[in-house]
Amino acid sequence: MQAPPVSPADVLRFAKSLALLAGLVSATGFAPLNLWPVSLLCLALMMHLVHTAPDLKGALLRGYWFGVGHFVVGLNWIAGSFAYQDAMPVWLGWIAVVVLALYIAVYPALAAGLAWRHGRAQDTVFVLFFAAAWIVTEWLRATMFTGFAWNPLGVIWVGASGVTRLLGTYALSGFVLLGAGALWLLARRNIKGAVVPAVLVAVGLLPSLPMSIPEPDLNLRMAKQPLIRVVQPNIGQQDKHVPAFDAINFRKLEAMTGAAGLTPRLIVWPEAAIPDYIQEEPWARARMATLLGPKDALLTGGVALEYNRAGKLVGARNSVFALLANGQITSRYDKSHLVPYGEYLPMRPVLSAFGLSRLVPGDIDFWPGPGPRSFDVPGFGKVGFQICYEVIFSGQVVERANRPAFIFNPSNDAWFGSWGPPQHLAQARLRAVEEGLPVVRSTPTGISAIVDADGRVLHSVPYQEAGFIEARLPFAHPPTLFARLGNILPLGFTIVLVLTGIALRRRLR
Repeated sequence: MQAPPVSPADVLRFAKSLALLAGLVSATGFAPLNLWPVSLLCLALMMHLVHTAPDLKGALLRGYWFGVGHFVVGLNWIAGSFAYQDAMPVWLGWIAVVVLALYIAVYPALAAGLAWRHGRAQDTVFVLFFAAAWIVTEWLRATMFTGFAWNPLGVIWVGASGVTRLLGTYALSGFVLLGAGALWLLARRNIKGAVVPAVLVAVGLLPSLPMSIPEPDLNLRMAKQPLIRVVQPNIGQQDKHVPAFDAINFRKLEAMTGAAGLTPRLIVWPEAAIPDYIQEEPWARARMATLLGPKDALLTGGVALEYNRAGKLVGARNSVFALLANGQITSRYDKSHLVPYGEYLPMRPVLSAFGLSRLVPGDIDFWPGPGPRSFDVPGFGKVGFQICYEVIFSGQVVERANRPAFIFNPSNDAWFGSWGPPQHLAQARLRAVEEGLPVVRSTPTGISAIVDADGRVLHSVPYQEAGFIEARLPFAHPPTLFARLGNILPLGFTIVLVLTGIALRRRLR
């Protein structure tokens, strides 16, 4: 006997499982796979599942299970970080990934519920409301409970610099939803309904020319830009804090730093490049200063210690130090946006009783700094700082009243396997476009890079290779619209989408 054909109704009986599967596959649009057309198809399927939900609860659950799958795959690199923490078993890493996904999947669920509740009656309105709701909920994900802004949906279209420059990353995520919505409408043979989201996407993603304007004296001007040397020593996380490797690791940094020449160099080392306490140990500063020419400067990650009045060690700062050839520290930036469970343990008295620990070795929690800062490095101008994870937060990376010439983003991506580093770089590229500023990244194991103010990777050192980049700093652009106004712009775009949807709904009644 021939099996009866499977109807759409039969498929929808397994809607939550199908939503989970769509979410799992949708994450292939992120780096390193970059299969963004697959993401669009999965998002279109998710929209269909939400739209056909029988009630609000069903819509929320379908959006939720899509989010669970989406984040489990997209954040799989977190599991690898547990391999470097002796206080907790490695298998706990995958449990942490799943638990985190179960939490942040609430935000796609909210977007699905809002779209179903307010836009289900008309297909085009549903798409517009879904895009608007996604923008708002993604922004909430980045801000609520310290925020977790990793992998905004818009990063799959990181090259769409026009939208990002004007409206920011969260608006770009809305354009991704509009693109998926246009595909869904076409699949429903609603060609007329697909026109509005398709036109919005086409206008928003028009090829964006670099803002740099060629000039006859461009080469001469470029020759006056600071010379940057980006160091990637390829020091694995397992070797970073082992005393026996200290001399070996320093020789790697020394080799990649190279010999001083006649041209002043701004040398940049990664986050936590050395285990020495730079501020407290003069010999450590003297050792680094021997690598510098008389007009060189060094920016390096390190740890600053905090003591109470009685002289007891009570905390630490994840910092970047600016060091001159005479061993003088001219400035210090302290990381502001710390990683919960990575750099500090929330509710430490309670959680430590259950055997939980933070991933960074040590029993002293890190303390946050005051926020984005720009410091003048003698001979090289103003530098903005964002350490590692901080650079993923759209609209929160630059001291606007003290605009720098570029953003230095030292990072330690040695924790994060093969998926974390390219995802981190993609998000740093978004910050370059949003702010109109070059981004310089130095990591122990990759991917180190110089990114221009249009988000293009001009130079890079591949993952898990030792190497360096020596190049002139790209030019900064004038402040972009987003750099001036920040995340009020994507939220304003949300209002435009909602008002357009309301106008369409009234016209079609």
